[in-house]
Amino acid sequence: MPNLLDPITRHATASDDAVALRTDSGPWTYAELRGASLRYAGALRDAGIAAGDRVLLAAPSVPEFVVAYMGIQALGAVVVTVNTMSTVAEIEYYLTDSGARLAIGWHGLGPAVADAAATAGVPAWSLEPGARVATAPVDAARDRPAGDTAAILYTSGTTGKPKGAQLTVGNLLAAGEIASTVSHGSAADRTGTGLPLFHVFGQASVMMSTFTSGGSLSLLGRFTPDGMLDILRRDDLTIMVGVPTMWNAMLHAAGGADGADFSHLRVAVSGGASLPGEIARAFEAKFGCTILEGYGLTETTALGTFNDVDRGGKIGSTGGVVPRLEVQVRDADGDPCPAGVVGEVFIKGDTVMTGYWNRPDATAAVLDSDGWFRTGDLGEFDDDHDLRIVDRLKDLIIRGGYNVYPGEVEEVLYRHPDIVEAAVVGVPDDHYGEEVAAVVARRPGSDLTEDEVTAWSREKLSAYKIPRIVRFVDQLPKGSTGKILKRDIDRDQLRRTSA
Repeated sequence: MPNLLDPITRHATASDDAVALRTDSGPWTYAELRGASLRYAGALRDAGIAAGDRVLLAAPSVPEFVVAYMGIQALGAVVVTVNTMSTVAEIEYYLTDSGARLAIGWHGLGPAVADAAATAGVPAWSLEPGARVATAPVDAARDRPAGDTAAILYTSGTTGKPKGAQLTVGNLLAAGEIASTVSHGSAADRTGTGLPLFHVFGQASVMMSTFTSGGSLSLLGRFTPDGMLDILRRDDLTIMVGVPTMWNAMLHAAGGADGADFSHLRVAVSGGASLPGEIARAFEAKFGCTILEGYGLTETTALGTFNDVDRGGKIGSTGGVVPRLEVQVRDADGDPCPAGVVGEVFIKGDTVMTGYWNRPDATAAVLDSDGWFRTGDLGEFDDDHDLRIVDRLKDLIIRGGYNVYPGEVEEVLYRHPDIVEAAVVGVPDDHYGEEVAAVVARRPGSDLTEDEVTAWSREKLSAYKIPRIVRFVDQLPKGSTGKILKRDIDRDQLRRTSA
């Protein structure tokens, strides 16, 4: 039976000096990572943690995160990874909802984890540099059924309390295998990311994929564009993984660099949010690589569709269905839509979660008896059976009876040379039901006006799609992965501003 430590063990056995992690202070080999993980599992065992117990882990993307994560897996326990920016109240909720028996927090995060654990009556450990523990290691990783829950990842729903998506050993191993296959990963690859490993994108599409291939992983604990450019050069990265706001930031930070400066980079993998075509084209030109967009969710272990490496990226598309999964676009009656018709996206296959932790009603609302997961996303297949994500179903704006997809409007706004970031949302309107509003971050030094934004949109969009409300901000609210958080935009304030 499998364990998530298996890929690390396999490469550690095959080669004494194969590099698993690259850091400022030097590399970690697969053998060193395996040994550290088994010792951490030994410390957990000695603390009374048993197979099936939940252990909360709050740490940035550092090697010690990997050691603790894999130590929890080696013991057969369940890791509950949480955002490093979580408040005491949020961490207390995760602890009590999951029934965690231990909380582990990175030493540099401050007292939030320890304070929440004390309130919840749970022991707390500090995760120190090196993740060293004074204990005997477990002999080997515990064999586990593929259907065992390996991780609980809480989704940041817009209503109610966050729900814990249960990802199994089989889900995460399959995700690593599929992601490695579609990216043509190999032991020669040097992958780097500024994504948080506590998020499913970092865990599945980056960490598990890299370890499955046997390549090395370079981590940036906190994303900055200059920091990512430094790692790209330092480690001669061949694969880089991020979200659209990261690519946009790196474009502005790269200055006069061109593809010759990043000659090793062969592919940049983008996910987490729709990639504006203007950013994709500019990034490929600047960095001399292919940028490929994919699509997935926490509940599908970050996988669903991905653009073809050999064919190259298709602007505006998240690519075809990945191996071992099925994807359908369905109409309101539940029937599959023909190509070119927008409907809701459903996913089924080896990476779909088993359900939400202790939430049978919420699980039943999105996961049917045949294993199809209802994503809540709107999309359409083209004639090549590549998927285009139009928008979140809940983000759809209905203005005067006409459907407005925010992503389409944002694509137009990103083409403006003075617009760095944009988010389009619906604002309640007494006459039209909803009005189209744009929240925009301008290029530093720009004197772009609201009227000019509206005029730019009028040249390229139908009248009902034009943002009639425009507000400028220094920067848009973002989550831990850099994804723009539309739910944090104050729609009432936009409405008052426009009145």
